[in-house]
Amino acid sequence: MKNLIISLSVVAVLVASCSPATDKKVEKNTSADTKKEAAAAAAEPEKNDPATVEIPSDFSKLVPIDLLNTKSTNVYDKYGIEFSGNCYSCDLASLSITKKQIRWTNVCDEKDTFEIDDFSYSSEGKKTIFKTQERTYIITQIDKAPVYELVIEGKKLDLKNKRISRYFTTEKALPLFTEHDCGDFEG
Repeated sequence: MKNLIISLSVVAVLVASCSPATDKKVEKNTSADTKKEAAAAAAEPEKNDPATVEIPSDFSKLVPIDLLNTKSTNVYDKYGIEFSGNCYSCDLASLSITKKQIRWTNVCDEKDTFEIDDFSYSSEGKKTIFKTQERTYIITQIDKAPVYELVIEGKKLDLKNKRISRYFTTEKALPLFTEHDCGDFEG
């Protein structure tokens, strides 16, 4: 008889532990706020609404730089002013982005511009994404010095006298980077 009572007790415990009623009790004890937080944590990374996203003020005047010394740990020696685009061919493009316009400008001729007025933008951490009908421009801050990397996806962007650099910095920070002298060239 003793064995029968022990066996029935074990079966009762097993049935109770597998019961869906136990799960319901746990859910009843969690608040609505806790459920919302859990759902938010499980959701994809938050994408900001363009109406609330501010374009970084640094983007109002970005100038092209180049990767000069891959082995350097000093960001100001690692990146610097590109020699050939500023001195020989004078074909690099600076970039200016405001809420209303993306503007590519030849570094040697401020009147030589290409403007994009119809775009949307969003921000994801250190990335700012600008979308047009033909392309997506992704600007990522890769160093706090400020160094930005530009990736363009979609239709190829061919601009006359405006070659697009992969790396940019702010006009204010440019004097801190390694600089090549153009010598006898007018650049």
